[in-house]
Amino acid sequence: MLPHQQIESALQAAVRAVLPDADAAAVLVRPCDPKFGDYQSNALMALAKARKLNPRQLATDVLARLDLAAVCEKVEIAGAGFLNFRLSSCLLTQTLAAAARGEHLFFDQAAQPKTVVIDFSSPNVAKPMHVGHIRSTGIGDALQRTLRLLGHRVISDNHIGDWGTQFGYILVVWKDFQKNAPAALQRHLESDPIGTMGAFYKYGRVAGQINDYEDLEGSDWVQSTPEVQDQLARAELVKLQAGDPENTAIWKEMIRLSQVQFEAIYARLGVKFDFALGESFYNPWLGEVVADLLTRGIARESEGAVGVFSDGSVPPKEDVFLVNRDGEWIPDPALVRKSDGGFNYMATDLATLDYRLKTWKPDEIVYVVDDRQAGHFKKLFLTFARWQPDAAKQVKLVHVGFGKIMGDDGKPFKTRSGDTVKLGDLLAEAEERAFKIVSEKSSELPEAQRKEIARVIGLGAVKYADLLPNRQSDYIFSWDKMLALLGNTAPYLQYAYARIKSIFRKAEAQSAIRNPQSAIALAAPEELALAKHLLNFGLTLEAVAEELRPNYLCNYLFELAVHFSRFFENCPVLKADDAPTRASRLALCDLTARVLKQGLDTLGIEVVEQM
Repeated sequence: MLPHQQIESALQAAVRAVLPDADAAAVLVRPCDPKFGDYQSNALMALAKARKLNPRQLATDVLARLDLAAVCEKVEIAGAGFLNFRLSSCLLTQTLAAAARGEHLFFDQAAQPKTVVIDFSSPNVAKPMHVGHIRSTGIGDALQRTLRLLGHRVISDNHIGDWGTQFGYILVVWKDFQKNAPAALQRHLESDPIGTMGAFYKYGRVAGQINDYEDLEGSDWVQSTPEVQDQLARAELVKLQAGDPENTAIWKEMIRLSQVQFEAIYARLGVKFDFALGESFYNPWLGEVVADLLTRGIARESEGAVGVFSDGSVPPKEDVFLVNRDGEWIPDPALVRKSDGGFNYMATDLATLDYRLKTWKPDEIVYVVDDRQAGHFKKLFLTFARWQPDAAKQVKLVHVGFGKIMGDDGKPFKTRSGDTVKLGDLLAEAEERAFKIVSEKSSELPEAQRKEIARVIGLGAVKYADLLPNRQSDYIFSWDKMLALLGNTAPYLQYAYARIKSIFRKAEAQSAIRNPQSAIALAAPEELALAKHLLNFGLTLEAVAEELRPNYLCNYLFELAVHFSRFFENCPVLKADDAPTRASRLALCDLTARVLKQGLDTLGIEVVEQM
């Protein structure tokens, strides 16, 4: 059991002894300012307030029941009722030695693992993945990696957008090319399938320009009015929805071509999914979902459409099914079926939720989708609770929202021409910029090695810059900041790891530091600060898993690298005064490298041993 777990267990036992009715499992300890101690708990104040007790007196009573002589040098009451804990130096060195022997890396797997479904990335078929996809993809991947590391059962599902009105427009232009310019269609699909399908949609939807436009001159489509073009697109969509063989074959080809792009991007990012069940997978159940909602009186028809309306159970200001317009509260229903008979996203999401519960029986379902969809998910969760109240009580539904990526002009990040930045282009540029930096600093390395280092640094820089901010905040995209070797960046952390590995290349003593008989001594303040920060790795992982915020881990790793830098500058390692001190400091270096590597891997970021 790790030190913080020992403190927490003893504290919970003492609380149960003093307050038998209390939820002792909610009494937790967390790291605190070093001037107060190593760990702190403020849980007693909440317990006292709920029972109208004096919090300091409660803290005094609990402290009297605490038996931490083997764990802490000192336990103190502070302020209104805080408990501060300072670890014993003996336990600290014992914990470090166990980690050095490979018995743990300052974290344990969950005592009660849960099943979690994570829905993230969700690109659209026939459209290029853009810069915005890095947010959902990176955050979702970091969360699944963290939960898996802690021993939870994770099911990742890429809910691909492979159904909807856009396919009618793409189909009609695709078929027009197929009829009037088959060679041009084949050429475009071979050279740039995603760009071609995107152009088809743009051309079909807004009469924009398209490559080889002249190949379509004289076609029925080009000679049609916009109104007729819309009718043609809707007709093609209806045929697809009805299972028309030709349209279905073209649609499947769109999916195949898109999957090639998706898989290339995910392979580049090192992201894997357990499932990729697109929206179309749930089509067979949409009619049943809507019919059941109508039968149960949860949804009703209005102006030919079907929607879920307010049930009046909460005040209007808190009711997501109402909106205020000109001082009047009017319905803002969750539409499940349109007036033309088509189904909305809400119907698909309800069917998806129902399928996931029945198939995987999760304790929690996490949706990593941008904050602009917050209203949709509030309606989804509330609608499901009204539709299947018993099932809703068995699962925790969470929307993990996130903000936008902004350019230095304070507007959403775009190319100079104003187009959306393609994710593939962004990743390529990251590698190119990193290669230039690596070549300038390490020109002696072979080109192949410089390219591999640049790949790791460039992709890591983009991922880390996206994971570092509070996920709900917008952030400004800056190549200079994300690729900097100083500051809270991936290259800085990767360099810290590479620097430690260089120490061992010089020492040629990797095996000696894991000798179970080796003692770890913490004489210098920099050694002590580094060691205590290492102990908090597990607590940080638990906080990421609990609050679904990868930025906690980013900041922990940055602080670890800073602590290591101070240690390395003030505590000679290879030139230590004696062999035991040298071995002890090498052990601290090794533990730091292992935590850095594991932490970065949990964020989906690779390391290199030489930079």
